[in-house]
Amino acid sequence: MSTRPPSRPGGGPRQGGPRKGPARSGKPADAPDAAPRSRRFAAGPTRAGQPPNDGPGKPGSGGRDKPAGGRHTSGGPGKPASGARDKSAGGKPGSGSPASGGRGKPATGGPGKPRPPAPAKPRKPGPAKAAPGTGAEGDRIAKVIARAGVASRREAEKMIEAGRVAVNGKTIDRAALNVSASDRIEVDGRALDAPEPARLWLYHKPAGLVTTARDEQGRTTIFDELPEDLPRVMTVGRLDLNSEGLLLLTNDGAIKRRLELPSTGWLRRYRVRMKGRPQDADFEPLRDGITIDGDVFQPMTVTLDRQQGANAWATVGLREGKNREIRRAMEAIGLSVNRLIRISYGPFQLGQLKPGAVEEIRPRVLRDQLGMAEAEDDGGGRARPKVTRRRPRNDG
Repeated sequence: MSTRPPSRPGGGPRQGGPRKGPARSGKPADAPDAAPRSRRFAAGPTRAGQPPNDGPGKPGSGGRDKPAGGRHTSGGPGKPASGARDKSAGGKPGSGSPASGGRGKPATGGPGKPRPPAPAKPRKPGPAKAAPGTGAEGDRIAKVIARAGVASRREAEKMIEAGRVAVNGKTIDRAALNVSASDRIEVDGRALDAPEPARLWLYHKPAGLVTTARDEQGRTTIFDELPEDLPRVMTVGRLDLNSEGLLLLTNDGAIKRRLELPSTGWLRRYRVRMKGRPQDADFEPLRDGITIDGDVFQPMTVTLDRQQGANAWATVGLREGKNREIRRAMEAIGLSVNRLIRISYGPFQLGQLKPGAVEEIRPRVLRDQLGMAEAEDDGGGRARPKVTRRRPRNDG
């Protein structure tokens, strides 16, 4: 036996109470539910037994009409009775944003105000060009002096501290200064010549010479044997006293540092003569990399060439240049090196260069191998390499 929910004053059924299902045979329900009256948005009072004017259900359907609190009725907080499907009020269907209010912002009858454009970020001013001699551009003063062939960089720094250098008529006492081509530099009252372009030479170092500018023991250095017409140069790396072969010389400190770094990746190849009768398998520790007295030596390429009497010849390649690396590595596997000749340094080859001779690399080759800017040449890009012999030693 079905019961009808008790009515409250006003004629509508109590919210949340039982309701009737749809009528059979398509007949309307005995008493269709009435939408509850919203405190803020109801269009007007409803009469008992009469469906609301703006409810979502169809009159007489019964099955689609839900009690208050359902999806399709207006009993939810802050939503009008017509918010589900009616678009005439200005809100979106089902959005709960009526034209007259609700919990959202009230509509204004048209599109909202456009958002004001974001203010443009002020551009940061670029660095202003510094005046000559202010130290903000150009090269270090000591480097410029060294490039001009006056002294080494360290010697130039000492000259600056001694007050022997002036820039634009003002004596300086600090080496932390950059200068440009427009600055006027004087050393001991004499104007500094324009620096030479970067240059590179091949030198066949003989055995018995020390690769240093000054030797504390008074031994002959390579600089004592270089040709007199050669400008001030620096060595790229070094060869020990008893080693011989290719040694690179340059007048540019940047090239020197660049070529000495292992990150350059240039292979340095040596012809090595050692005492004994080694087998190819004896060199496996060197090919895998070896650690000697805490020094880690990177893997080497070792090729056993031939046996010549009591000595064997091998070709060794490495990509770093630690002190006496090949000699120490061979001693670690029981072999004694009695001759060591460097035959190449990256793309530069010793070739048929005689001991003590110097040959300049062509500017075009230097540009191609180092990726440098165009250097000066004879005007046609065909500057011939200059070959010079070492000057005779004065034994008297």
